[in-house]
Amino acid sequence: MTVKKKVVVGKAVAPKGKVARRPKSLKGPALRGHADTIFRRLTKEFPDAHCELNFRSPLELVVATILSAQCTDKRVNMVTPALFRRYPTATAMAAARVEDLEDIIRSTGFYHNKAKSIIGMARVLVTHYAGEVPRSLEELVVLPGVGRKTANVVLGNAFGLNEGVVVDTHVARLSLRLGLTKETDPVKIELALMPLFERGDWTMLAHLLIWHGRRTCDARKPKCAECVLSDICPSAV
Repeated sequence: MTVKKKVVVGKAVAPKGKVARRPKSLKGPALRGHADTIFRRLTKEFPDAHCELNFRSPLELVVATILSAQCTDKRVNMVTPALFRRYPTATAMAAARVEDLEDIIRSTGFYHNKAKSIIGMARVLVTHYAGEVPRSLEELVVLPGVGRKTANVVLGNAFGLNEGVVVDTHVARLSLRLGLTKETDPVKIELALMPLFERGDWTMLAHLLIWHGRRTCDARKPKCAECVLSDICPSAV
């Protein structure tokens, strides 16, 4: 018996049992559409996505984000209640003994540098900003211990200002895996992502990618079979 093969002109047909893949290099409107699909699906998958660092003020978020470097949010959240009880204001932090601060934050790792950064940051706030955290990217990035990523975290989550996209290890990894950019430098990744998404979605975009990276798209063992993006992900297996 002769079996006729299905032929579709101008359209690739995925082998039975396999998922059709998008091209690895999308550009222009196609890339923007790809990005929009990713955002919509992840929003539906993680409707409660949010910053997982606990904070009650911009100052607390700055400190928590400094502590989160090379440390889990869970560990940071275990440390900050005692830290903020002892040093509730920028003035109190600025006057802290580095040894005392180190004792409190020791379990977050790199505590020598983190303690110096927190005290230095607090002293700048007291000296130049009346103890208040500034609301601009330009002012934040020059504070001790505060880079572009931390500044974007604070602006987006403490002030509701979408000035950029937070690019941590999860966002960087997923941006490559999902075919959103080929860049590997955090700043270049951020600049590549910004025009692909609505400005008002920049803060949420980072939350969605971080949640997806922590819960599904693991660095070593991504759960592609459970992933809502597997059919459009060029890296899915």
